[in-house]
Amino acid sequence: MSVVPAEVLPGARVAEDGGRGAADLGPRARLWPSLAAVYRAQLSRARVARIPLLFVATFQSIGIMIMMRGVVDGGGDARSVVAGSSVLVVAYVGLNLLAQYFGQLRGSGGLDHYATLPVPAAAVVLGAAGAYASFTVPGTVVTAVSGCVLFGLPLAHLWVLAAVIPLSGAALSGLGAALGLLAPRPELATLLGQLGMSAALLLGVLPAHRMPEAIQVLRDLLPSTYGVEAFARTFGGHPDWPLVLGDLAVCAAVGAASLALATWAYRRAAVR
Repeated sequence: MSVVPAEVLPGARVAEDGGRGAADLGPRARLWPSLAAVYRAQLSRARVARIPLLFVATFQSIGIMIMMRGVVDGGGDARSVVAGSSVLVVAYVGLNLLAQYFGQLRGSGGLDHYATLPVPAAAVVLGAAGAYASFTVPGTVVTAVSGCVLFGLPLAHLWVLAAVIPLSGAALSGLGAALGLLAPRPELATLLGQLGMSAALLLGVLPAHRMPEAIQVLRDLLPSTYGVEAFARTFGGHPDWPLVLGDLAVCAAVGAASLALATWAYRRAAVR
């Protein structure tokens, strides 16, 4: 065994009186590298377990559109159905499953593992939310294309999903993570996730003008509503792009607020 002088070790320092001082602590992990590491770990962990559930979410949304085809012929109602069903895939994975995941993590003591890691709380929340939202991309695209073919809507502006999916995913994933972390028991987190997904189904897929005014107010409070509205506006012959950008901006603001709430809920749950 070789002996290495302490002076050459990184982080070691020598006291002014010639004695050996305590080693300096390493720098705190930065947000973006930590976020990338958590994202890759969550993506690898959830890949096998979540893919079957993604198929369920996609088939569920397509089945809803097939049922609505019998009562909706076209026009604005068809746009709402297709846009709402597409964003419903994001709600199923980002809101429902993420609420269950964080609820189980808190109930089983898994948050203690993350609390010991030298990573910021925001990196844990954003990494998990980003990983779950990534699984929604194929299902959302398949649902949108199927809905356009089913209702005879144009496919020209489907590229707007590149903004709708991450912004809606951030809003819904942040809400799902907050519900899972704030719920006192895993069973309650699962219930809240299911209720949130049901709200996204009823308030997002059904045309807004067919709802009572009180229900329309609740619809405006749902984070996914603005992603649905932005996507639905692009099906027209001449989309009103300022309104589309306005809806996306609101969706981004709601997403930032929900992720901030989830980060606060994570810190609160980790210290208990």
